[in-house]
Amino acid sequence: LCHSQNIESFFAHIPGLKVCLPSTALDAYGFLKAAIRGDDPVLFLEHKGMYRQSYAKSQLPTHDWVLPFGKAAIRRSGTDLTVVTYGALVQRSLQSAAVLEDEGFSVEIIDLRSLNPVDWETVVTSVERTGKCLVIHEDSRFVGYGAEIAAEIGERCFTSLDGPVRRLAGADAPVPFNWDLEEEILPQLDDVTNAMRDLLRF
Repeated sequence: LCHSQNIESFFAHIPGLKVCLPSTALDAYGFLKAAIRGDDPVLFLEHKGMYRQSYAKSQLPTHDWVLPFGKAAIRRSGTDLTVVTYGALVQRSLQSAAVLEDEGFSVEIIDLRSLNPVDWETVVTSVERTGKCLVIHEDSRFVGYGAEIAAEIGERCFTSLDGPVRRLAGADAPVPFNWDLEEEILPQLDDVTNAMRDLLRF
């Protein structure tokens, strides 16, 4: 991500700066058009690992289609657990949710895509319905972007929670350039599935 580093948490706390990290080509198109048309400064992040991924392709609704900032997407509906994520981990979360469906669990996947502003309405509504929330990101766990998301959910949804708000994140280490080592410090499919399963069984 961004020359192998995760920089979203550095910039998401700056007032007035919009930050987005799309997980599909369509969202990238919509955000880029919104950024060009808007007057606010925008930090537009692209995940290099998602280039040329077939799952990121989709049909353009119209040539004038624009995606507003601050609107999350529910990529999969569920009733037992809410997963809040973005970027490359959206696809891994969807794959893990399919595995857990075979085990009898229903997982809802929310793709934030707009990291600042955040669509709190979509997130809170989902967590209040499922009662459990897992925040997943590739940024470091300590002072990572997901820490603020988890803290806000803990405050906004406290009376609805049926378990702790948990985080799955990258290791507190620089991202190495070696592909095999990079996989060691970033959440992989098994990590995502196991984190979901543990919280579902809490």
